[in-house]
Formats: sequence, structure tokens, C-alpha cells
Amino acid sequence: MLKYSSSFFTNSLICAAVIIVLGIAALRPNLTALTSGEQPQRPAKLNWYRGNTHTHTLNSDGDSTPEEVVRWYRENGYKFLFLTDHNYLTEVDGLNAVHGAREKFLVIKGEEVTEQLNGKQIHINGLNVEQLVEPQGGKSVVDVMQRNVNAIRAARGIPHVNHPNFHWSITADDLMQLQNSKLFEIYNGHHRVNNLGGGGMPSLEEMWDILLTSGKLQYGVAVDDAHHFKRPWDPNADKPGKGWIYVRAASLTPAAIIGAMEKGDFYASTGVEFDDYQVSNKQIKITMKARDPYIRFRVQFIGSGGKLLKEVTDNPATYDIQGNEKYVRAKVIESNGEYAWTQPVILP
Repeated sequence: MLKYSSSFFTNSLICAAVIIVLGIAALRPNLTALTSGEQPQRPAKLNWYRGNTHTHTLNSDGDSTPEEVVRWYRENGYKFLFLTDHNYLTEVDGLNAVHGAREKFLVIKGEEVTEQLNGKQIHINGLNVEQLVEPQGGKSVVDVMQRNVNAIRAARGIPHVNHPNFHWSITADDLMQLQNSKLFEIYNGHHRVNNLGGGGMPSLEEMWDILLTSGKLQYGVAVDDAHHFKRPWDPNADKPGKGWIYVRAASLTPAAIIGAMEKGDFYASTGVEFDDYQVSNKQIKITMKARDPYIRFRVQFIGSGGKLLKEVTDNPATYDIQGNEKYVRAKVIESNGEYAWTQPVILP
């Protein structure tokens, strides 16, 4: 049997006490920071991920299999893709097993919850829903939208309202009444969705400004709404690659992508890419990436009522915040007809 002297126990206890005290002292600054109301720091490195939130396969009215659709986006520079067939939830585990790669490409579950009411087409995407969301019905456009938004939220997904001007189905007033939904399409690549408005009906951008001016926060999404991957000769085919978003997130995971979208940490595009985008309480600064030296840009900074606050041709483009604008958003117009839209900066 081993024997220990009393001095050994005494010294051991003293050493243990010192270690505990030093450990507490080392932890105290972090505990103080967290309990004094300060927020944990954001990750030092955030990345931009290009992705599409609205596309179709043979599982509804597309012309290609989920594997073919995913392959197209992977091979054309996208980082993530939501498959959003009408009232159908495609499983993505097998697709990710083949095409998914950490920080390179990700397929995320989605569904386009699709209803008709008195000739109105009411379509709302459910992104990253845990199970199929059945159309919920309703007595009015707003009622149908709200019931489906609630069901998407109950399935732990996030909603975004699709192509409001398709069949002139969803008005700005309808969107004004919708609760618990902050995303809607300001650009959709389908050839019959009336992005530009007409006949006394507002464009999707005008609708956006109506909502923002009223105090209704909405983030604008661009999508291709692709259906046709095998008809390159057809001018009326709804082809991929027409609209997408760039999301700024810490990692390429469903939770990080969805979380960034809910916060509005993304911009919408039909072809314009940013090198950098910064917002402070004093200035908005956008640095555009030119594909060749002959490309030029116009950047419009837009505020309450859709008012043009400033237009510049500089790159980087900057806007000095005055404080009385209510909100400021930017539209970037590229010399070959491509666009990008930043999310509104809301001012007190």
C-alpha cells in the first residue's frame, strides 16, 4: 500500500485551489462581457454564396429530373439550390451525397405551396421546411397567404411570396396585411409574371417601395423560376440562370443560409456581382465586379416613396446617409442590361 504524508495532501490542495482561482480569473472577462448586455462578436470571416431559391423538376412541371437540375446549378457556379416543386417536397439527402461538398455546393429542401382562388394564383415558397406543407385554403388572397405562411413556419421553414404580378394576383395591399413573412420576389425570370407592371398596375419594384414607405419591411429576392433545361432554342422557355441571390453567411449550411436571409444579409441579381458591400451609420458603399474593362455601371440610391436620392457612375459607389431618408436601397444597372438590388437600410 502507498503512503502519503500530510504535507503532500496540503500542497496538493493548495495547488488545486490556485488552479481553480486562475481558471475563474481567466473566464471572468468573457462572463462580464456576456452579462453586461454586450452581444458576442460576429464571425471574423463571412462569405458570399450564390444561390437560387425557386426552381422546378419533373416532380411538378419542370422538364428535367432533380439530378439533372442540381447538376446544372452545380456546374454553373452556384453554391446552393432550393428545389421548390409545386406542392411536392423532394428529398435532398441522395442529391447531396452525389453533388454536395463542404463549402462548395449544397441542395436544400423546399416547396412551392400553390393555390388558386377565383382566378388568382397564390404561390408561396417554403424554404427548408421539415415536411410537406399542404395548401391550406382560405376565403381571400390574404387569408390564403396567411394560412400558408403559418403552415410553412409551423414546418420550421421560411416563406417567400412568389411573382405577385402573375395573373395580377397579389397586390401591395395584400402584402401589407401579411404577417410573419419578410421575403418576396422583386424579379422572377419566368416569361409571364409581369415584373414591370403595366395598365395601371405597379411593377414589383414600385410595389417594394410602396411597402417600405408604409413601414412594412420586406426583402427583395431575384429568382429564375426555371422549368426548362432542355429547350435552349425556345425563346419562351423558362430557362435557368436568369436571377439569383448572393447570401453573406458564416458557412454553407441550411441554418446559416436561412438565418442570413431572414436578416436581409443578401442582395438580388440578374448578373451583377459585388466585390464588396458595406453599410455603416454614415455611409453605404458598393464595389462592383466588372467582367471586362469595358463594362460600366450606374448606381441609383432610392428612398421613401421611390424617390431617387442619388445616381452615380463611380465604382465604388457611395451614398452618405443624411438620417431623414426613412430607408435607402440601391439598384445597380450594368451597361449590358444586368441588374442588382441591395436590401433596404432602415433608418430611425
